[in-house]
Amino acid sequence: MGAKLGGGGGGKFDLGQNSDINVTPFVDVMLVLLIIFMVSIPAATVSIKLDLPPAIPPPPGTKIEEPTLINIQVAGLYIGDQPTTLDTLPADLARKLNKPNPTEERVYIRADRTVRYGEFMSVMNTLQGNGYFQVALINEDL
Repeated sequence: MGAKLGGGGGGKFDLGQNSDINVTPFVDVMLVLLIIFMVSIPAATVSIKLDLPPAIPPPPGTKIEEPTLINIQVAGLYIGDQPTTLDTLPADLARKLNKPNPTEERVYIRADRTVRYGEFMSVMNTLQGNGYFQVALINEDL
């Protein structure tokens, strides 16, 4: 009278190896997560009602200032469509702005795709070194 400790044999309670994945618990967990997200998302999208005034266009005849644009290209450096160099950039920019304190004005920079990063950073460093801290970058045509 011996006890069989190992598997194998074709006994009455031998289930064999089951290599199928039981997906029922997985589906249950996914359904619970779906319900949790469905309940929590409306609470996360809280909106605040604002009564904004309508946009009023400027009166006719009002002069709208064109932005000061620095174009960096492989062929050279331009303020608007006037060529300049890195050395004369601050003086040319102050002359173009024609304001009492030109460093307070916003300057836009647009660089071609082919311009090297070092050239772009040298323009940025020159501007910041001369007090132009309001610099905006443009990646599209105005």
